[in-house]
Amino acid sequence: MFDNLTDRLSSTLKNISGKGRLTEDNIKETLREVRMALLEADVALPVVRDFVKRVKEQAVGVTVSKSLTPGQEFIKIVQSELEAVMGESNEGLDLSCQPPAVILMAGLQGAGKTTSVAKLAKLLTERDKKKVMVVSVDVYRPAAIKQLQTLADDVGVGFFPSSADQKPVDIANAAIAEAKLKFFDVLIVDTAGRLAVDVEMMEEIKHLHQAVNPIETLFVVDAMTGQDAANTAKAFGEILPLTGVILTKVDGDARGGAALSVRHVTGKPIKFLGVGEKIDALEAFHPQRIASRILGMGDVLSLIEDLEKNVDHEKAAKMAKKFKEKKGFDLEDFREQLGQMQNMGGMAGMMDKLPGMSKIPDSVKDQVGDKTFVQMEAIINSMTLKERKRPELIKGSRKKRIAAGSGTQVQDVNRMLKQFTQMQKMMKKMQKGGMKGMMRNMQGMMGGMGGMGGMGGGFPGR
Repeated sequence: MFDNLTDRLSSTLKNISGKGRLTEDNIKETLREVRMALLEADVALPVVRDFVKRVKEQAVGVTVSKSLTPGQEFIKIVQSELEAVMGESNEGLDLSCQPPAVILMAGLQGAGKTTSVAKLAKLLTERDKKKVMVVSVDVYRPAAIKQLQTLADDVGVGFFPSSADQKPVDIANAAIAEAKLKFFDVLIVDTAGRLAVDVEMMEEIKHLHQAVNPIETLFVVDAMTGQDAANTAKAFGEILPLTGVILTKVDGDARGGAALSVRHVTGKPIKFLGVGEKIDALEAFHPQRIASRILGMGDVLSLIEDLEKNVDHEKAAKMAKKFKEKKGFDLEDFREQLGQMQNMGGMAGMMDKLPGMSKIPDSVKDQVGDKTFVQMEAIINSMTLKERKRPELIKGSRKKRIAAGSGTQVQDVNRMLKQFTQMQKMMKKMQKGGMKGMMRNMQGMMGGMGGMGGMGGGFPGR
């Protein structure tokens, strides 16, 4: 997400450096470039106008702090305004009511609403320790009811059954009664996907809202629709008293226009981001962290949270003990590391949160794909346990056997072994540097990923 905007702003903001003072003349060209970058990111025009105006008002005449360069001062102002556009700070769910707290989910067809219901149920169960029930009132698409039931079973939350011959209001009321009876903390109501122009369907959800009186009414919208996402949310907001927005499919949106437009256009906060297809791929929306990510500064706090949530602490403790006893880092350990990285959203998800990633060439980013990880795991899986423990044994005939078993070429096996050697060195450094050392070395690893380049040709200059 924000790849295009990050690249454009990074190159644009370099132009302001070297000035002793920020003046209208020396920021004019930079502001024009910022404006173009935002428009190309499909940010709504009124948002762009206000943003550029506020940045200009704050920047002109500012004496640059002794501890900052003019470029840093300007970036500081831009970051502050990006945060203001998106809402200053994270706004969580308000569940302070007599249980069950009812959350009504509305959205267009295909926005990922039913999946978001399950993701939110999982997040509330695991993070907030809530007892959650879900129910579908989508009587127009029986498959939607079955889909939600399957997802509810997958995430281990309560499911209230419904059928296509019932009325949505009757289903919702019966679910509320059941949730009260069985002491559920939260009830999430999944509504039928609809079009903003469908007057009849909009009336139905309006009546449903009046009947169940939810404490939270969330609008689920596809980030890939850009500023249309904000306009659609505004249309729904005129019918329903929305309390917030869930922006889905942000992992497939390189522009980021929706995230920068929704708050300004609707007046409603983005509360969560859907960042992938996996059922745990839902993040709380933090404007400060997103602003930092847009400006290429990474999002270390979210990365640390991912580590806390997804890393198998028992395995990590075993590996730490192994290092302490100086038993080294073998291919079995490497395979576990690849699995942990996959759990954290893969390399693409991690790269997005590492500082300085905007400086890594696109050719490098493109080649460090998650398919590469799958291929590398396949290669390791084709080795014997002895080979994994002692990689130095892997010579000519063994390499041919491993390549044949994993459906790869001998040169792919060679590249994987080279990458393993680089990871070995990195792990030794991480032992000494802790979390800061890990962040530094992960960035360094990105610069030296020659052995990992898509399991195809090496990176340029290598």
